[in-house]
Amino acid sequence: MAGVRAGVLLSAGLLTWLVVRGPLAPYRQALLDTAPPQQVLVLGGDVERERVGARLARQLDKPLLVSGGSNPEYASWLVQEEGLTTDQVQLDYRARDTLSNFTSVVDDLASEGVRHVLVVTSADHLERSLAVGQVVAGSLGIHLTGVPVDCEPTCREESALRRWRDWLRAVAWVVTGRDLRDAADPAPAVR
Repeated sequence: MAGVRAGVLLSAGLLTWLVVRGPLAPYRQALLDTAPPQQVLVLGGDVERERVGARLARQLDKPLLVSGGSNPEYASWLVQEEGLTTDQVQLDYRARDTLSNFTSVVDDLASEGVRHVLVVTSADHLERSLAVGQVVAGSLGIHLTGVPVDCEPTCREESALRRWRDWLRAVAWVVTGRDLRDAADPAPAVR
């Protein structure tokens, strides 16, 4: 019985260390952070996302970052139409997919001291993108709040397999700094 008690105490101590000071501490910070949003991040893939993100950035007076969005000419026109100035908007075209929407910008956000980001994406993409983003951004203590954009009538339900696959890719990226899809490429992923 004493051995069981010692094992439980040791396990509780290890778990406490992991969450308070160890490698899970940034996730604790991201989950418990109550700072107001500091940035609007639009995940490219639909022009309506960019429109909603620009409107939200203007209403909240926050900077807008569009990751993998529409062509620069259209995006620039759109943000001007929504009343934003060019110094309020950053267009980033490094992303190839949902994982790289986050991996390509997360270090920049962290170095700018951003702790809370509003993530704008289509309603049918929100669950998977937040699963991926919370792993990647959470590893640096950045809290994410999802902002769904209506996608009717073209919404398509994403499979659980796709969500799990991308979540595992995000975990692998945090652990190794590499995307599992790029395993054949010897160059490290953007970090």
